[in-house]
Amino acid sequence: MPVSRNRKNAPQRQKNALAPLYAGESVLARPGVFRNVSEQVSVSSPLCVIDDVQIPQAFAELFLPRRYKVYYGGRGGAKSWSFADVLITLALKRRLRVLCARELQVSIKDSVHKLLSDRIEARGLSSMFTITDTSIRSVMGSEFVFRGLRHNATEIKSFEGVDICWVEEAQKVSQDSWDVLLPTIRKEGAEVWASFNPSSPNDPVWQIFVENTPENAIVRKVNWYDNPFFTSTLDEERRRCLATDPDKYAWIWDGEPRVISKAQIFNGRWKSELFDIPTSGVRWFTGADWGFGSDPNTLVRAYIHKFPDGEREIRVCHEVYAEGLEVDDLPTLYTGMPEARRWPINADNSRPELIKYLRRRRFAIRAAKKWPGSIEDGIRWLREIGLNIHPTCVHTLREATLYSYKQDPLTGEILPVIMDKNNHCFDALRYAFDGPIRGKGGLAA
Repeated sequence: MPVSRNRKNAPQRQKNALAPLYAGESVLARPGVFRNVSEQVSVSSPLCVIDDVQIPQAFAELFLPRRYKVYYGGRGGAKSWSFADVLITLALKRRLRVLCARELQVSIKDSVHKLLSDRIEARGLSSMFTITDTSIRSVMGSEFVFRGLRHNATEIKSFEGVDICWVEEAQKVSQDSWDVLLPTIRKEGAEVWASFNPSSPNDPVWQIFVENTPENAIVRKVNWYDNPFFTSTLDEERRRCLATDPDKYAWIWDGEPRVISKAQIFNGRWKSELFDIPTSGVRWFTGADWGFGSDPNTLVRAYIHKFPDGEREIRVCHEVYAEGLEVDDLPTLYTGMPEARRWPINADNSRPELIKYLRRRRFAIRAAKKWPGSIEDGIRWLREIGLNIHPTCVHTLREATLYSYKQDPLTGEILPVIMDKNNHCFDALRYAFDGPIRGKGGLAA
């Protein structure tokens, strides 16, 4: 089975991450608000339990004091529900003024008013809140107000005493609105929260918080696989999208900015059809790409399927993928690949010490060749044959939709420049087929 994320020591890392909660001076972090939050967190499940609220563990950091808290991702990640639940809990701990904003709000129906009201009722807290058509107040004196940004610049500038501003559907907020809003939220310790499904990499929220993450910020990508409440009905929709419209999949379900199809490097040269993964009788090609820090370590395995008419396709069958690994974790990660020690592995030649280390751990790993133009040659070879990516290889599928050529930001013209991002699985795939790409082994296209 593919490894989608590193689970090794995950409980301990979660506990350590939550240990400093409320250690600093924030309007949300006064003594007595929460006793010892880290002790109240269930680290053995995907749920985070703090005081009276259960939220996916991915959202535990909402309780940390930070100036900016930005969560983005695809459909089904529980972003809005989790934001609402945390804000409701905080509103019962101390007196807060919460501004719920979006770009356009013609009426209260366009706001998160109903979501907050529904969550209050669902949690049995109706007696603790007074809900009117335009506002929500808690018994602690907390107040939720709801405003659109585009046509209320003057009013927004005059807002005083906002403790938290939640910007919902932040992908729709214009640069002008951000320019007005951010300096307005100026109370000592005040926070700006944003939740959104990415639309374009040129959207202001993406540029402000994701591409150029400010200091004192939490920026997290959360998706359907981070949501323990993800339903079977939604999963059917997700799978249907993957099967029928894979170009949209990464955008809708994996929460990546949408890439124009003509800019996609493998546009029209890949598919994702279910096929039986062979257990014998094939020559496996396995490649490894290094990635430490924020980049993932990847291991991808594929074979060349030959049809009776002589046509061929590359079938990508297995992947392992993990971020934030230490060197000592690599052998464990690699054993997530079937027969990882039996078949040769071609790896990025930039880290010879890692290759030697893994050889000592009984992996048949060697350095792939690189030459001027090797990336372009590898892409050309893979495109000529074409790819069928097994639906379980979710990270390779994501990259297939996102790996792209650069676009002129002003004209939208597609430039002959390969973007060095969303390519970790595909780099591993190029290394795997190092020999055939160079015409070795009688398999060159």
